[in-house]
Amino acid sequence: MKILILGGDGYLGWPTAMHFAAAGDTVWVADNFAKRKWELEDGIEPLLAIPTLHRRVQCWNEVGGGQPINMKIGDLTNHRFVYNLLREIQPDAIVHYAEQPSAPYSMQNRSAAVMTQHNNVIGNLNLMFAMQAHCPDAHLIKLGTMGEYGTPNIDIEEGWLEVEHNGRKDRVLYPKKPGSFYHLSKVHDSHNIEFACRIWGMRATDLNQGVVYGIDTDQTQLADELRTSFHYDHVFGTVLNRFLVQAVAGLPLTVYGKGGQTRGFLNIRDTLACVDIAARNPADRGDFRIFNQFTEQFSVSQLADMVVAAGQRAGLSVAVENLENPRVEQEEHYYNAKNTALTDLGLQPNLLTEEVVDAMLATVRGQAGRVDPRIIAPQIRWAGGEVSKADT
Repeated sequence: MKILILGGDGYLGWPTAMHFAAAGDTVWVADNFAKRKWELEDGIEPLLAIPTLHRRVQCWNEVGGGQPINMKIGDLTNHRFVYNLLREIQPDAIVHYAEQPSAPYSMQNRSAAVMTQHNNVIGNLNLMFAMQAHCPDAHLIKLGTMGEYGTPNIDIEEGWLEVEHNGRKDRVLYPKKPGSFYHLSKVHDSHNIEFACRIWGMRATDLNQGVVYGIDTDQTQLADELRTSFHYDHVFGTVLNRFLVQAVAGLPLTVYGKGGQTRGFLNIRDTLACVDIAARNPADRGDFRIFNQFTEQFSVSQLADMVVAAGQRAGLSVAVENLENPRVEQEEHYYNAKNTALTDLGLQPNLLTEEVVDAMLATVRGQAGRVDPRIIAPQIRWAGGEVSKADT
C-alpha cells in the first residue's frame, strides 16, 4: 500500500511509519513540528533525546532494512498544503495522528484551548475535503481517544449504541462526555467524519485509543536515532511514565485524588498492530467504523501498586502520595468498555506484565541523569487553568 502518516514526527507517528516501511509499504510522513514548539514553550523535553525528523528519516533510509521513508513538511490547517499533498501522493490509506495530543495543555488557558480546537478540528476538516477532492477512495484511519466517552454509568460500546425510545429503535453514535477541551476536539472530529461517511461516502476507521505505554518496537531498537519519545511531565506525560520516573528519582508516586480513575491501556506494539489491522482491512465506502483500541483496564492506584512492586524488585524504596486532584473527574466510577472488534480481526495483545514494567523501569534508570523534577508536579487546574498575559 501507499501510506501517508500525518504527525510522523510524533510518539506514535514515527514508529508507525517505520512499521509500514519495514513491511514493504510505500510510506510518506508529514509534520509541522508543532509539538516540539509546544514543548519549548512549556520548558519540557522528553526523557530520551529525540533527533530531528530529518535525521531519523535519514537514519532509517540508511539502516532500516525496509522501504525508504519519504517526508513532507507542512501544516494541516493550511488547506493548500493538504490539497497539494494528497494530489501528489494519492495514498491508499491515511493515518491521522497530527493533532494537539494533551488534555492538560488544552486546559491551561483560553489561548491553548482555542488553539487545540482550531488545530485539531480545522486540520481534520481540511483533510476530509482534500480527500474528497483528490483521493475519495482512500481509507482514513483517524486516531481518536477513549476519553471521548468519559466515564458513563453504563457499558461503553464500540462507538455506536442501539437505543429504544417510545417503542422505536435506532442505532446512534454513543453519547460522549469528554473531560477536556482536547477530548472535546476529538468528539468534534468523530462527528465530522461520520457526517462525511454518511453524506459523501467516505471510508473511515476511528480508533478510540486508550493510554499507550512503552517506547520499544522492532524498528526503534535498530538504532538510537530511531527511538521515539518518552514524556513524564505534567503536560504531555502519561501516568505510568510519571510513576516510573518518580520511582527512579526517589520521589513519591503522585496519585491524583482517590486513585480510582480507571482507563484503558495498551502497549505501543499493539498500537502499531491495530493501525496495521485497520489499514489492511479497510472500511467500506460510506462506513464510519469505530474500534475501541485498548487491551486492558487499570485504575491509577493499580498502576501505582505495579510500580511500587517493580521498584522493590529493583531494590528501590517507593512511596505513594495522594494529591488533591487538579482535574475535574470522577475518582471512583463504573467502567466497562467493549474492545472486541480488533481482537476479532486478529490482534494478539502484549499485556502489562511484571517483565514489561521492569524493562521500562530499567530504561528510565539508564536515563536518570536527564530527569527534571521541576516538570513533574501538576501545574494546570481544570477549574482555573493558568492565566497568561495573552488572556488578560
